[in-house]
Parts: sequence; structure tokens; C-alpha cells
Amino acid sequence: MNEYLYKDISIGQTEEFQFEITNEKMKQFLDITGDVNPLHNDIHYAKEKGYNDVVVYGLLTTSALSTLAGVYLPGKYSLIHSVEINYAKPVFIKNSPLTVKGEVIEKDDRFSRITLKVSIFDKQNSKVCRGIMQIGVLY
Repeated sequence: MNEYLYKDISIGQTEEFQFEITNEKMKQFLDITGDVNPLHNDIHYAKEKGYNDVVVYGLLTTSALSTLAGVYLPGKYSLIHSVEINYAKPVFIKNSPLTVKGEVIEKDDRFSRITLKVSIFDKQNSKVCRGIMQIGVLY
């Protein structure tokens, strides 16, 4: 776990990591959220809708953004203020692992807050998600 202090973070700084999507994580997400939408749980339904497999829950995919902030950038001293997400394309388990990337694009000294441009790519390096995060840095 990184422990970046606000003063040590710079514009343009980046971090990235790999995030594996598995059938077990899909089941755990279903158990936690109760989201029984058949697009995520029924291969036959997903195929009827034009997909080759069930679609990974969007919020399971972007749950990795919590890890980006809480472990990588800034790490231990983070407190997420906001997340704005745009999904570019569906994710399938076979497209895992995903690569999660964050880049510091702004610092706000008044609130010790950083803004990250975030992107998530599948194993074919296709962008599946993009967004902006605002993160307070506690020290």
C-alpha cells in the first residue's frame, strides 16, 4: 500500500494495476447487491440480447477504482470525495484481467484534494471505462 502525502503528489503522476474478474466475484457481487438482472446471470438471456456471454456488472468493474485510490494513489491517506464514470463497452470475464490506470490531473491546495483521470482497459487493451475521481488526501 502506498502512503503518498499530499505534498509529495505531483500533476502527471500515475499508478496502475491489474484487476481480475472471476465467476466467484460475480457471485459475490450478486450476493452483496441482490442484482439479479439476467444480463449478468443467464447466458441464454445474454445471448438473446446479442452478447456472447453474460456481461460483468459495471459496478463490479469500477469497484477497482476504490483500490486505485485506497491502495495506489494516494493510498493509505485517501478519502474518495466523488467518482464520475462513463462505460465505453461491456466487460466479459474472458476479457480479464483488467488494467486500472489513474493519472493526477489537478491538485486543490485549499482542500488537500487531488483529481485523477481514470481508465480501465480489458486484456485486449480496449478502454472499457473512463472517468474522473476527486480524492482527499488526509496528510
